[in-house]
Amino acid sequence: MSFSTMMDRPLLISDLFEHGKRLYRDSRVITVDEGGDRIATYAEVGERTEKLAKALAKLGVQREDRVGTFCWNSQEHLEAYFAISSMGAVMHTLNIRLFPEQLAFVINHAEDRVIIVDGSLIPLLGQVASQLRTVEHIVIVGDGFDDAPLRAAPRAALHRYDELLSAESPGIAWPELDERAPASMAYTSGTTGDPKGVVYSHRSTVLHSFGITSGAVTGLSERDTVLTIVPMFHANCWGLPYAGWWVGTDFLQPTRFLQPEPLVAMIERHRPTFAGAVPSIWTGVLNYGEEKDIDLSSFRLVICGGSAVPRSLMQAFEEKYGVTILQLWGMTETSPLGSIASVPPGVEGEEAWTYRVRTGRPVAGVELRTVGEGGEPLPWDGESVGEIEARGPWVTGSYYGVDASEKFHEGWLRTGDVGFIDPRGYVQITDRSKDVIKSGGEWISSVELENEIIGHPGVAEAAVIGIPDDKWDERPLACVVRKKGSNVTPQVLCEFLEDKVAKWWLPERWTFIEEIPKTSVGKFDKKVLRSQHAEGKLSIEQT
Repeated sequence: MSFSTMMDRPLLISDLFEHGKRLYRDSRVITVDEGGDRIATYAEVGERTEKLAKALAKLGVQREDRVGTFCWNSQEHLEAYFAISSMGAVMHTLNIRLFPEQLAFVINHAEDRVIIVDGSLIPLLGQVASQLRTVEHIVIVGDGFDDAPLRAAPRAALHRYDELLSAESPGIAWPELDERAPASMAYTSGTTGDPKGVVYSHRSTVLHSFGITSGAVTGLSERDTVLTIVPMFHANCWGLPYAGWWVGTDFLQPTRFLQPEPLVAMIERHRPTFAGAVPSIWTGVLNYGEEKDIDLSSFRLVICGGSAVPRSLMQAFEEKYGVTILQLWGMTETSPLGSIASVPPGVEGEEAWTYRVRTGRPVAGVELRTVGEGGEPLPWDGESVGEIEARGPWVTGSYYGVDASEKFHEGWLRTGDVGFIDPRGYVQITDRSKDVIKSGGEWISSVELENEIIGHPGVAEAAVIGIPDDKWDERPLACVVRKKGSNVTPQVLCEFLEDKVAKWWLPERWTFIEEIPKTSVGKFDKKVLRSQHAEGKLSIEQT
């Protein structure tokens, strides 16, 4: 018998949901629609969540059946988050930005039985409808949408979301589940090979919510209004739906209105205190603010991740709007919270930026280490560079339905990121393993070069790739998007970089383009840039 006297209660999403519904009945979920804002209380959303679970059960959904969601960030998507997992099924968030062949692959590979789709996204899902082998029901959110493209699905009956809910009554007895049972799943973006599935358990999701809400990370509470810019189809929306509901935050759900103008308008209208998004979103807001007077003063904290956050972006938000941006790191495989770049006590001024621009320290519950080419752990000396590995209770230990043993090492997840750890435990990613540039036997960090180039006032975006060089094997090619009205040149940018990076890092080759290609989750797609260079599609200027 265990010596502990503590109760052994499972960690379940249904309990997390019930806690929020009971204690914070008047907290609100605000959905920004084309026709205006829709507002519902937790009590109302809770009843609809119970009805949705009952409706899905009538459609034949059983424990561990996969239910796909193909939706924007909305009230209905939040209802699905809780209904599907709480009833014992598995929510599979489908990335609306995947190529059609990837979308069909992940639906069939996961064997989704039901898909809940926002009506405005019917044309996208319709592109793969004829290829869906396991889908038996498609539930359409919203009215007035033509469902003809979905009728090509060979086995699927079509339903309307609100009609299904109207046939049910609130109230449900959630099943007692094993906390290690599957609750939700997401697939990696598949930049190399087929996307790989990650399955989150009830236990991992609840523990991740503890991590997100802690004072060492976000300190979320019922006093906050959370603007969920990061898509709910990407890495659990960074865990914000679970964490926010648990502590009673208001939610501001922007649906498809993620362009700077409508985004700023909803910020000014609803005064959110907290938000999370990739750097490109905040860069767009910053550029918009150069043309219009905007008010972002409601924010107490913004978290930013998905790719390295430029110091220039964080400084501009603090100096112009008084908004603190903190950099977080994580992956689909880490649920995604892994580290946060908060500043240690007693550190101020210029020294503080040393820590702000780092990838961050591991949050409580996550361990990070670096290993050398032979797999040996490296010291935390701020110099030894190796592959970053992770482990923890919300870090995946395998992929769904595939043998990918090469992605794991001695019980650690191999992240594919390269970097170092300093004596205080701060991690600095210097590159992705596939993006690092090896020039004359020495390493050049494309990430660091990008961040310094973006710091120039005439640059909107920059991505750096390695290209073949007869003398040095590889040299950096800087791909730059100029700001509106800027005519910045390679010579000017090289002069700007001279006191910021090693001289031999300075690119001799530059290309100026209209836009940096992005992956389905908003990261720079360097694979496309390398392909464009190989095909001679980039106009190169030399210094």
